[in-house]
Amino acid sequence: LRTALPNLTDARARVDHELEVGHQAGARLITVLDQDYPPNLRRVPDLPPFLFVLGHLQASDDRAVAVVGTRQASEDGLRRATRLSNELTRAGVTVVSGLARGVDTCAHTAALEAHGRTIAVIGTGITRCYPAENRQLAETIAKRGAVISQFWPTRSPGRDTFPRRNRVTSGISLGTAVIEASSTSGAKMQARLAHEHGKHVWLIASLVTAQPWAQK
Repeated sequence: LRTALPNLTDARARVDHELEVGHQAGARLITVLDQDYPPNLRRVPDLPPFLFVLGHLQASDDRAVAVVGTRQASEDGLRRATRLSNELTRAGVTVVSGLARGVDTCAHTAALEAHGRTIAVIGTGITRCYPAENRQLAETIAKRGAVISQFWPTRSPGRDTFPRRNRVTSGISLGTAVIEASSTSGAKMQARLAHEHGKHVWLIASLVTAQPWAQK
């Protein structure tokens, strides 16, 4: 065992450090062994073993829909994201998104303005905020919903973190609504993941008209 894991002491020290950082930030650690691990996420095959949560999850969050789209959304796209999130909130649905610029920001903001619940699944550690200008939004979401990360609290954004974030955003929801997304967008990836997860996938009519990938 010592030969196979020569740096076990260092690994334990790092875990202890990350747990303390998360605790100091006010985050709660939920593992797949805990009863309050999100039920929707528990049902997908590629679920993360643990989550750090700022704010709180509640039973009604099982009725959640992800609203996602490009960071470079058009004005029409932003209006559609706002309208859909508002209507979902009024129907008692929790709006899930990724705290990114563009569609994600509009989705979270609309849910909050409609006095509903929203969950931000982020592509960094729970102590980081990307983009930085959404820090205040993240703090508001944590007070009235939840901010969730599958990464160690000090993790910076990376090329791998956002695709992994998309898996959780899909998994924690009953389905994904895509507002605007190019053929290389992370939102397109999430639509594929949601399909693989056996979730509902909704594509806005204007997206289907504009993007060949959405017509398949």
